[in-house]
Amino acid sequence: MGIGLIVIGDEILSGKRRDKHLARTIELLDKRGLELAWCRYVGDDGELLTRTLMETMASGDIVFSCGGIGATPDDRTRQCAARAEGVALVRHPEAVAELEAQFGAEAYPHRILMAELPENARLIPNPVNRVPGFSLGDHHFLPGFPQMAWPMLEWVLDTRYPHLHRDTPAVEQALWVLDTSESALLPVMESVIAAHPDTRLYSLPHIAPDGRRHIELGLRGEAAAVGAAMAQLRAGLSAVGVTCHDTLPPDRRHDATG
Repeated sequence: MGIGLIVIGDEILSGKRRDKHLARTIELLDKRGLELAWCRYVGDDGELLTRTLMETMASGDIVFSCGGIGATPDDRTRQCAARAEGVALVRHPEAVAELEAQFGAEAYPHRILMAELPENARLIPNPVNRVPGFSLGDHHFLPGFPQMAWPMLEWVLDTRYPHLHRDTPAVEQALWVLDTSESALLPVMESVIAAHPDTRLYSLPHIAPDGRRHIELGLRGEAAAVGAAMAQLRAGLSAVGVTCHDTLPPDRRHDATG
């Protein structure tokens, strides 16, 4: 199962607000030895959001969705999740109890709309104001507010998926190659990937303002696997006459664009 993130809201796509969920989700997963496989940004368009959720629900991935579960007209996530799952939107009795406990009579007539959830949804407790999120299978719908969404995301990870946590998080090692094209290194990179399928290799080329080029080659995975793959990468580069550096030389450490 991969782990995905959906960030919902026109305000993100218009630039009125900057997304904070991606970086924090990566951090919370990393603390548990997990990694994010993908992220999507989606506006408040109901049809697009429904199509997106249908696709991600069919993927079998664990998915966290942030935003759009409020009661205002632009909050469409609850309705779209129900349509994507092919179920009705119903008033969840436990969600009603949470909202009544938090807001009393002021829960009606508007706040109570946030208790209308897809049929068979399970609640995700909200430690800030008791307005719950909800889960449908392995899709977990959270508020857009970071101070609410992040502890709720942690609750899901620790309550639903403790068996996926790893005591030894992934490690990453990198080296640098100067004034060489990526195409010249392809055979070496392909041989490393073929021999070490449990590691992930990345190649990040950079062009400095003065036109000089360098490439950051890195490997990520379990420590032992990364160590073995890195040894093969170094040997492969040496065999084709390419010198690699453990750190970027000082004269190359300036602003560069890739």
